[in-house]
Amino acid sequence: MRTRLAIKIHSTLEHFFPERRVFLKSDTDTRFIRLRPETQLLAFAGASVVLAWAIIATAILLMDTIGAGNFREQAKRDQTTYQARLNYLATQRDDRAAEALAAQERFNAALDQISVMQSQLLESETRRFELETGIEVVQAKLRRAIREREKASRELADLKEGMAPTGDAVLLSQQESGAPVDLLAEALARTAAERDQIIADAQDALDRAEEMTLEIALMKEDNNQIFRQLEEAMTISVEPLEKMFRNAGLPTDRILDQVRRGYTGQGGPMTPLSFSSSGSEPTEDMERANKILSRLDTLNLYRIAAEKAPFALPVKQSFRFTSGYGLRRDPKTGGRRMHKGVDFAAPLGTDLHATADGIVKKAGWQSGYGRLVIIQHDFGIETRYAHLSKIRVKQGQRVSRGDHIGDMGASGRVTGVHLHYEVRVGGKAVNPMIYIKAAQDVF
Repeated sequence: MRTRLAIKIHSTLEHFFPERRVFLKSDTDTRFIRLRPETQLLAFAGASVVLAWAIIATAILLMDTIGAGNFREQAKRDQTTYQARLNYLATQRDDRAAEALAAQERFNAALDQISVMQSQLLESETRRFELETGIEVVQAKLRRAIREREKASRELADLKEGMAPTGDAVLLSQQESGAPVDLLAEALARTAAERDQIIADAQDALDRAEEMTLEIALMKEDNNQIFRQLEEAMTISVEPLEKMFRNAGLPTDRILDQVRRGYTGQGGPMTPLSFSSSGSEPTEDMERANKILSRLDTLNLYRIAAEKAPFALPVKQSFRFTSGYGLRRDPKTGGRRMHKGVDFAAPLGTDLHATADGIVKKAGWQSGYGRLVIIQHDFGIETRYAHLSKIRVKQGQRVSRGDHIGDMGASGRVTGVHLHYEVRVGGKAVNPMIYIKAAQDVF
């Protein structure tokens, strides 16, 4: 059976691959090589495999070349788009910087105006106290004059009663003794003169009291104007800071309480004002003044808190914004990965600055980050500055906003010189641009 099957297969192969002989002739001998159908089949199969492999490899190379060309074109288009976007962001950044500088100037002018108004308010209070004291003195003098006038009137009545018995008795008395009558006339004249003087003094005191009342009314109007200007200045100064913290997603009440606990000293110009020493209930002016002082205290707390939160840019020189926060194509592998910060590209050695007050938590090498500086701030906030060429601070060092903490470099896992900047709240990475954009109209 096998022999019959083998013969059949051989005959079939011989039909497609007939037996061939290849003669090899030399000068002295002639030989031939017999190519059986099976041998030809093996050779044909091997050649087919080689040809198929060549076709597949060529197709793969061609597709890879076409794909690489498309990828390069896409990369060029992406680069052009990014460049246009970066130019737009740079223009926006310059505009925001100019607006921030103008806002800072307005803020400083408002503070200066507040200081001047507060001085005027205190001077006005001093003058008002002096006027109140003067009115009390005039009123006391007026009461004394009235009492003296009443006393003189009673004395005059008594003298008249003493002279009243009879006209003959008076005539007799005048005849018997002229001196007492002269003394009596002189006393009456002096009493009348004193009475007239007292009446004149009383009228002068009333006129002076009316003048002081008018002056106090004008002073109250001036105080109201000062209060209104102070209240407007407080609103203009405090509301942008409140909005900045809200836009950054920070709880303003909790932050102010935390700052207040760290700054518990009292006294100085923040002590509530008192407009009278009589110990009476607080007046409307006192309440308004204390509200303004409370808002000024809130303003100071916000300014302290703003120094402790990363609202500033880490790069003050010219830079390119090369990568944002979120999912992106990995520059090394091409895959999709989460980018937990933002990238700023600038020349090698560009100064890098702390974006808020804090304590250096780490200053050294970390895999992937290269040379890394981590700063711990208040409110559970942490900032990271990666890929540095040189570190300028030490672990445990206290830094302030704007301090030079390192130089831009390309250490760690990078494709070029840049700064990788992160903001973490409670250990979780957040978009740093939230803080930077929140402060663009304030700083």
